[in-house]
Amino acid sequence: MAARPEAAIPMPFANNFFLARQPILNRNQRLVAYELLYRNAECDGAEFTDGTAATASVIAHASELGMEQVVGDQLAYVNVDTEGLMSDFIRFLPNDKVILEVLETVEPTPDVLARLAELRQAGFKFALDDVGGASESLRKLQPLMDIIKVDIQQLAPDALAALTRSLRSPNQKLLAEKVETHDQFRQCLDLGFEYFQGYYFAKPVILSGKKIAPSQLAILQLLDLLNSDAEQRDIERSVKLDPLITLNLLRLVNTPAVGARFRINSVAHALIVLGRRQLQRWLQILLYVKGQQYDSPLLQLATTRGKTMELLLEKLQPGERISADIGFTVGIMSLMDTLFSVAMSEILGSVNVLDEVRDALLHRTGQYGAALKLIEMVERAQEGPELTALLHALKLSPAELYACQLAAYEWVDEYRVAIAEPVKR
Repeated sequence: MAARPEAAIPMPFANNFFLARQPILNRNQRLVAYELLYRNAECDGAEFTDGTAATASVIAHASELGMEQVVGDQLAYVNVDTEGLMSDFIRFLPNDKVILEVLETVEPTPDVLARLAELRQAGFKFALDDVGGASESLRKLQPLMDIIKVDIQQLAPDALAALTRSLRSPNQKLLAEKVETHDQFRQCLDLGFEYFQGYYFAKPVILSGKKIAPSQLAILQLLDLLNSDAEQRDIERSVKLDPLITLNLLRLVNTPAVGARFRINSVAHALIVLGRRQLQRWLQILLYVKGQQYDSPLLQLATTRGKTMELLLEKLQPGERISADIGFTVGIMSLMDTLFSVAMSEILGSVNVLDEVRDALLHRTGQYGAALKLIEMVERAQEGPELTALLHALKLSPAELYACQLAAYEWVDEYRVAIAEPVKR
């Protein structure tokens, strides 16, 4: 069966979209994939709803830049409608890096079923999107799928359990999408779902009376010293007081990413090689690293927010290095209430931060707050007048936003590899 000619990407939309990456986690809450979603960044009365052109835009940019830059080591889920499925541009995608996500609008006609079988033969894998109940379409498509995505928001708990039992098959794995609370995650885990999509992992669960752990408090106190421009000997003394920080510091400076020409064995030398700015950044990231879990979705989200904020501030205030560094701090601190299960106001009581940082984290106000709010909307693939208004208020073009996103994705992946890489002796 001949596929349709390759779809052209409409030029008016080439520079007005952003790419949202929505994390997909496994049962151990480790990051295993991202769903890539096109979203229109300019809503001036004409909404862009052509799913094929949207998919073509994502594929074209991902192909040009390399899928590894967009998703790193993880898999990418890419939405396809009927027209996209039948088009040749799918062949641009590496079949070992992507899962083609068949939208709920796809009708299982003989041509579509034949095309799915053909692409499976070529090595592609498929997920069926937005399943909310049994149907004739589901019955026909399920045998050709590798993953069934169940929209848990469409179903009451009893109905979800019944649907899960009916879908269970050795040939497919189940993915629960739109998981927004820890209770929903636990329910889906008990029902046997293998994968989970949603922002339950990034929502703070405040525990009354909980205190920040001593090891995390030590890092926050060291960050305080850096923020107050303390003497080098005081910083060195603070590092040496915590064996975990000392060990991780020496480990970091002996990785290829730091570029030291010979092995570094002293804290004093390590601090000189790393420099204060990089030390501050590393400490902020270290807070999120638990048990060497560098594929933690919270770590990935926090570092991506931080780097995107930094790059956005560089665009907004060219040459203002301090503003960019503050942007990084705001981004990475924005998830610390989730990390510590402590209210943000209490965390800010433990750290000496600027008023602009406090306002951004507590109220999303000021330039830093507006940039943070924009990034949070991008993460959730929100679009519409509010996002457009934020871009205009910040004097950012969609193309600039997109460029900052891609640069942040690449930096985060490189940094993750660097801090996770064993030290070579």
